This record gives sequence, C-alpha cells and structure tokens, in this order.
Amino acid sequence: QVQLVESGGGLVQPGGSLRLSCAASGSFFSISRVGWFRQAPGKQREMVALMPSDGKTNYLDSVKGRFTISRDNAKKTVALQMNSLKPEDTAVYYCYVADTLRTYWGQGTQVTVSS
Repeated sequence: QVQLVESGGGLVQPGGSLRLSCAASGSFFSISRVGWFRQAPGKQREMVALMPSDGKTNYLDSVKGRFTISRDNAKKTVALQMNSLKPEDTAVYYCYVADTLRTYWGQGTQVTVSS
C-alpha cells in the first residue's frame, strides 16, 4: 500500500554534489518523522539525517554542514541535498518515513563518490 521510491543517486567526483529525492505513495495516518539512512559495503546502516515533526533535525556528525534534508508535504517528497561529497559518503542511501503505526523504507539508491 505505502511505497517509497528514491532517485537521484549516481557517480560523482569528490567535492561534487547530488540531490536525492524520495517520492511517497499510499496512505499515511500521521507522519512523525522522515529521514535518510545509508549503508556502505561491509558496514552497519547508519542514520544520515532525521527530521522529526515535533523537534529539530539531527544529522550524522560527519555530514553536518554538507547535507541538508527537506520535505514537501504537498508533493509527498523527501529530499537530501549532498554537497562537498567525499569518498567515504559512498553507500546505498535509503529514504525513511515513520507514522504512528509503523516505519517505511525505500528500495535504496546508490551513491558513489570517486575520481
């Protein structure tokens, strides 16, 4: 019923930028938070940015000042603007939405930072 679809991933050189988008479809009861997570090969999934509906946005320390999360409730989209990308940002990025009933995840989009 509920589906999240990410787009915007790809290959970029160090220092470059990418903008990820997440389009939601289906019915949500009441969204409590949205966010982005990532998982690099051989590593644990980690929170990149989390935007609660009733609190301040939290970012992974290593991306503070470089990444910005945003949401458009009318269009049902969540975006992640990524600037000054580094090789260590290489990972599969996942969109995350939580409502009062459960959490939802996108299928993931690959981001590769390499020269």
